[in-house]
Amino acid sequence: MAAVSLCMPMFIFLTGLANLFGIGASSLMSRSLGVGNHQKAKQTAVFSIWTSVGISLAYGLLLALLQPVLLPWAGADDATYEFCSQYIFWTITVGAVPTVLNQELAHLVRAEGNSAQASFGVAMGGVLNIILDPIFIFLLGFNIAGAAIATMLSNVIATIYFMLLIFCKRQSTDISFNLTLYTWRHRIAREVLLVGLPSCLMNLMGVLSNITINKLMAGYSNAAVAGIGVAKKVDMLSFAIATGMSQGVLPLIGYNYSAQNYRRMKAAIQTSFLISLAVAIVGTVFLFTCAGPIVRAFIDDAETVRFGQMFQRIICITGPCISVTMLAITAFQSVGKKLEPAILSLLRKGGLDIPFMFVMNALAGVNGIVWATPIADFGAMAVAVILFIPFWRRISSLKNQQDCGKQSTYTHGKNM
Repeated sequence: MAAVSLCMPMFIFLTGLANLFGIGASSLMSRSLGVGNHQKAKQTAVFSIWTSVGISLAYGLLLALLQPVLLPWAGADDATYEFCSQYIFWTITVGAVPTVLNQELAHLVRAEGNSAQASFGVAMGGVLNIILDPIFIFLLGFNIAGAAIATMLSNVIATIYFMLLIFCKRQSTDISFNLTLYTWRHRIAREVLLVGLPSCLMNLMGVLSNITINKLMAGYSNAAVAGIGVAKKVDMLSFAIATGMSQGVLPLIGYNYSAQNYRRMKAAIQTSFLISLAVAIVGTVFLFTCAGPIVRAFIDDAETVRFGQMFQRIICITGPCISVTMLAITAFQSVGKKLEPAILSLLRKGGLDIPFMFVMNALAGVNGIVWATPIADFGAMAVAVILFIPFWRRISSLKNQQDCGKQSTYTHGKNM
């Protein structure tokens, strides 16, 4: 468990790559489709897919070469080094491309309005991982390598599903693998990379944040490292809900913004916000009250469970804050803004939590390290609200102008 916790930041980096190209391309594709530019939508998809494949392949190979230096730096010791090496080989060296590609393709499929198919593909990969884990870990006796193989295979199968889906829809989809359409022109590379960068930064800074917290926890015990690993994985449930709901509405916001349908755009943001916040509140209550049984479901070690449930209760309390921040980031990304989502992403991960980890560790010890996470989430939410209010007022003003124009046209036509 400690080894998986130490490797998790390096694996999360792949999600950062998927978000960089997936969210960036999804935003540009939806805005292109909103104005009827199908050629640009296809070029965006091709650029995103093949650039991410090349980078993820290079990352997997580079990590394999740098293991002897990287793993000790990340906190691996004699007890965890070999486990870390096995996990990285299967999930990253072998599995980097399918891990990135299946998440990215889900974003692109969603950009065309096929949310159900995208959700099915992502869910299928997760369910397969759950099914394959006990088979490879216990039945075949592969231990941590089995967990890694199960993850890799589930991502491969999910990628195949999305590729088959795109092939079956080849007459109607703008998602293409045709390399002849690959281009850096028409501001495609700039838009994809700059719009997707905040989500990538959040993951990258999340990697640095997790490495920092693991190294600080390692100063206490391996049980503390394993406990924070479990708590962080459980916290991913809150983050996944907030992220999923915000990313699900991104194409809808972007499409209606470029089509100048501000009424529907506002309705999409309002509906997503209310649902996301309600689910986040329910999730926070559940994770707080059921911390003990949830942690014990991961590992049956008394010391790890003690740390894990304590850490989980601290981390989960700002679940609603995450939903507010993520929706603000998504709204900015969907209309092509770059600065605001970058600021919020850096504040939420890295900008606030890492400094507070050191400060709180000095002030309150092991529990203080964990309190840095909710402090950062609350701070990021406060800034998100401050940045979002002028944006919301501007969209409301555009909607009101549009409504007045329609009313004027209706009145003029009636008088004639």
